[in-house]
Amino acid sequence: MKSIKVQCPAKINLNLKVTGKRDDGFHNIESVMQTISLYDYLSISMIESEKNIISLSGNSSEIPYDERNLVYKAAKMFLDEKVKAPKKIVIYIEKNIPVSAGLAGGSTDAAGTLYGLNKLNDDILSDTELHEMASRLGSDLNVCLKGGCLMCTGRGEKISQRLYNECDVSLIKPVNLGISAKEAYTKFSEKHAHSDDGRSDYVNDLEWAVIEDYEPLRYIKEKYPSAVMTGSGSTYFSLEEDFEPENGFWVKNCILTTTEGVKHI
Repeated sequence: MKSIKVQCPAKINLNLKVTGKRDDGFHNIESVMQTISLYDYLSISMIESEKNIISLSGNSSEIPYDERNLVYKAAKMFLDEKVKAPKKIVIYIEKNIPVSAGLAGGSTDAAGTLYGLNKLNDDILSDTELHEMASRLGSDLNVCLKGGCLMCTGRGEKISQRLYNECDVSLIKPVNLGISAKEAYTKFSEKHAHSDDGRSDYVNDLEWAVIEDYEPLRYIKEKYPSAVMTGSGSTYFSLEEDFEPENGFWVKNCILTTTEGVKHI
């Protein structure tokens, strides 16, 4: 049996502009994304087996531990495409990144799965091949693999490095509110089809799309006018001030990390 533990960073969108609808149903974006010092951890084991088996477990009751999980899909893709002899893959997910929060919690875990399995298989994939596989699974995996400050285009999978100094970042999220990317982009399309009024006032186009539908988001924006929603929400961040702890909101202080993507520890 071979085992590895992988650290998987969250990310924030320092900005996000939707530039058009794609033929595949996704949207093209331009966004500067930045990994932060908030991590999930994966404990991955690979065992000889008579057939391919993927077994997931973890500490969160908010995510599925079956084929619906992006970690499962990442493990299956790696096994099907790159591992010749059958294996049993056992993965424990220590979840610290909130779910459906615009922080790439699912994407970073999937990126960490590809990274970890590649290490357990003696780096069978080059960095370029690993990033190609990641790009087929989702939009934010490449950012989490690479880490640091990145200019992202396409669905978010096309990345180029940017420079950014490490600094403090404060996060706040309504405890019982998660917003899926599908919901946010659907609302953007519907709202954009009727009017772009007020869109230029927002650093993140998806914040413009969803904020009127959720009172807790409006509450954050009214209390902290400089705060910016990350991804599809519902987390906001600020580089200028710390958010105050209060009932009904998850608050976390982190730093922007200049180089760290997923890595083994």
